[in-house]
Amino acid sequence: MLRNGWGRWRQAGSTMLLAFSVSLTGVAGLYSDTVQARSVFAPASTETVAVALLPPQGRSMLTLIYQGGPFTHEKDGVVFGNRERLLPANVRMYYREYTVRTPGERSRGARRIVCGGFKTAAPDACFYTDDHYASFRKIVH
Repeated sequence: MLRNGWGRWRQAGSTMLLAFSVSLTGVAGLYSDTVQARSVFAPASTETVAVALLPPQGRSMLTLIYQGGPFTHEKDGVVFGNRERLLPANVRMYYREYTVRTPGERSRGARRIVCGGFKTAAPDACFYTDDHYASFRKIVH
């Protein structure tokens, strides 16, 4: 079944579907040697960042995390779903996110620290992103 331009479904001939399937297979085969596959479940990066190299606001937030707060943003400490699957896979509710203030930014901005663990003031590991979850670097001491 195929959808026409007006949202209605119509029956497609098996010849058309077979031709479409063959053309997709050919395209995939053509590029299989040049495109490197990456698992969506694997962490994208193992890069690290030292605490000393975090922006001052990031170091302050990390201190607050280990102290258990108080946090200024309403969403600090909420569960981070890891939908991008860039962090190591873990059970639900394992990761929590915290805002790293960006000077001059009226909104929360793009910088966050995401920590994993079940003891919020003693996380197993923390990760820093300055591009709103597009990439992460593990924070090392």
